Amino acid sequence: MPIPRPPTAPRGFHVMAKPTGAICNLDCSYCFYLDKEALYPDARFRMRDEVAETYVRQVIEAQDAPEVTIAWQGGEPTLMGLPFFRRVVALAESYRRPNQRLLHTMQTNGTLLDEVWAEFLAEKGFLVGISIDGSGELHDNLRVDKRGQPTLERVLRGLEFLRAHHVEYNVLCAVHAINAKHPRAVYRFLRDDCGARFIQFVPIVEHEPSAENFGAVSDRSVHAAQWGRFLIEVFDEWIGRDVGEVFVQSFDAALASWMHLPPGICVFAETCGRAVALEHNGDVYSCDHFVEPEHLLGNITTTHLVELLASENQRRFGNDKRDTLPRDCLECDVGFACNGECPKNRFIATPDGEPGLNYLCAGYQAFFRRVDQPMKLMADLLDHGRPASAITVAFSRAPRNSPCPCGSGQKAKACHGG
Repeated sequence: MPIPRPPTAPRGFHVMAKPTGAICNLDCSYCFYLDKEALYPDARFRMRDEVAETYVRQVIEAQDAPEVTIAWQGGEPTLMGLPFFRRVVALAESYRRPNQRLLHTMQTNGTLLDEVWAEFLAEKGFLVGISIDGSGELHDNLRVDKRGQPTLERVLRGLEFLRAHHVEYNVLCAVHAINAKHPRAVYRFLRDDCGARFIQFVPIVEHEPSAENFGAVSDRSVHAAQWGRFLIEVFDEWIGRDVGEVFVQSFDAALASWMHLPPGICVFAETCGRAVALEHNGDVYSCDHFVEPEHLLGNITTTHLVELLASENQRRFGNDKRDTLPRDCLECDVGFACNGECPKNRFIATPDGEPGLNYLCAGYQAFFRRVDQPMKLMADLLDHGRPASAITVAFSRAPRNSPCPCGSGQKAKACHGG
């Protein structure tokens, strides 16, 4: 690592390493990464051991924290095969400093997981993210294989291997125009049928810029109002019974904001730039959603990862999230919780015609305003040393004909006290 450490380097950061690049055994309709294969027309899309060793060594060297996450994503990382991961885990352990703890993570579609994979993931303490969009056609409509065949049955089989071997896992659910119509059904399936206790909901927004219809999105995309209703309905289900039992990333981030703490995820942070994407050949890009030539920072085989993160280009990229917010965002009453969300979604104009408004703005405004009172209640509980889950007791004790404590405006008997 460069000595001294570059003063502009972040203390902590996240690298999404893609050992197979954009190559995947599925052909999900909304996947934004499959076309990145065109960036490397002559590539085999298999990370060489030398690049993998450079990655794990540099990420361990560069992290100024007691816990270091070594993350693998795709495409589909399990296509590399189990021997590859056995080697890289051993390499990482050889570079681990005495006071460091290594956390290995993998995001997968789950279709290739079997008994042997699950045994390995359990033995090495992997945290596995598995992608599931709901039950039946809510998943299978858009998450298909290369032959256009449904995949949910194979995903759930892979999940069962993880559960049988007690592998720690969370669920990533892409929210699109189809499953967004069924928020409670999606949430209940993930919670009850999949046993998920950590859930991340990711809105699918596919921008289709055109001179005739600026701000247009694909038919698969979730619309702003639909996204807001989805979050609100899931939140209403969650807060009435699951606080402290099921952790939904968006809700955790919101609570952190109401407690004046960092939100914990980049999309709601004031600035970004601390989560980079690493391609199979060692190329580093500013962000997983900006794997484009203009956002190529360099290659770890010639420039240390910490220098790339400390570079002027990356710092400018991260600060632009804050510095390019339109006035509407700066004056918004819930802007402290949103911070403009992800820059990739900021492609519409404000009512005054200023560019840079988030396509999902209306949905986020509806959600954050709706959860304002419950968030204040949970923040107050935590400030007084009580668990946030105590809020469910407050709801159950509310007089049935009084306004529900959640702030919906409905009587408790028709809302969370029913």
